[in-house]
This record gives sequence, C-alpha cells and structure tokens, in this order.
Amino acid sequence: MLSAKPVTDHEQIRKWADARGSRPARVRDTVDRSGSGVLRFDFDGKDEALEEIDWNTFFGIFEEHKLALLEQQETTSGRISRFSKFVHRESGASHGGRR
Repeated sequence: MLSAKPVTDHEQIRKWADARGSRPARVRDTVDRSGSGVLRFDFDGKDEALEEIDWNTFFGIFEEHKLALLEQQETTSGRISRFSKFVHRESGASHGGRR
C-alpha cells in the first residue's frame, strides 16, 4: 500500500486538488458562527452535504485549525489517487477526509 504524506503548503494542496478536478468545500452541517466547518474536497459537485467555498475561506479554516492534508499522489495500480484526509498538524488526529 502506498503511503499518504502530510502537506501544509497551500499551493501544493491547491495543485493536488486541481489535478483531480475537485473544489474546496466544507460540510454544511458543521459550519459554526465563525464560518468554520469540517473541510472536504468536492470531486463531483453533486454532494448535497457539501458547500463549495473559495480557496481563501478554505485556507483560513485550514490555518485556524492548524491542519495538514494527508494526500496520496497515486494508487498502487499507478492511477491518480483521490485519497485525502485532514489531520491536526501536531497530533495527527483526524479532522475528517474524503476518498
């Protein structure tokens, strides 16, 4: 099994998402008064549970919660992987994710 690596660089995260045709999003039911919420990538735009957000909002939440993205470049068969998971930078505890 190929491993995922943690990434905090905004440009690298954006390139990873763009290469997979995904857009930044947050889970609708998790948005609080500050506008924060659980981050996700929306790959098909059909998930009603997700709310598309702009990159500035996405990275604001990302930094506020001190997250890192565990991302995988390709699957074991060599195909582009969509595996991603948001974790806290210090502890590595999960913040949510999407495959």
